[in-house]
This record gives sequence, structure tokens and C-alpha cells, in this order.
Amino acid sequence: MPAPLPQPRFDNMKKSPEPNPLAERPNLDFSKGVRGKHRDRMQEGTNIVLLAPELMDTFPDSDSVNEALRSLKKIAQRTPRRA
Repeated sequence: MPAPLPQPRFDNMKKSPEPNPLAERPNLDFSKGVRGKHRDRMQEGTNIVLLAPELMDTFPDSDSVNEALRSLKKIAQRTPRRA
């Protein structure tokens, strides 16, 4: 009869202590950083809207969706609101 296989040990690796996220990090150097480098791109923002699959043939891209919404906005602004 062959010898039994050894069982794996799960406690044989040393675990490093969790670093303190608030601790000072002296090895970070921001001296060559550029303030506001990505500001303009961040301010543009991104709005993602999910389009229903049956509308994909009518609105194949964002330009067609935006054009339709601008037209709808003009109609809504010309139409008087009822109380």
C-alpha cells in the first residue's frame, strides 16, 4: 500500500501586517507632479444612457440621439405648459 499524500498546510505562509492607510508615506515624491493635469477632461464628464435594443436602428450613434433630443427640447420649450 502506497504512503498517504501529505495534507496541505494553510498556515505555513507568513502574513504581512495590514498597512495603516493614514500612515505617512515618505517614499512618494510629488515634486514633479502637475496640478490640474486632468481637470478639463474630468469636468467634461460622461453621461451613459442605455438605449433600448429596438431603437438601435433609429439611433445608431450618440450624434443621432443628441439631435433627436435637441429637437424634442425645442418643441417642449415652444409648447405652453398647462397647470
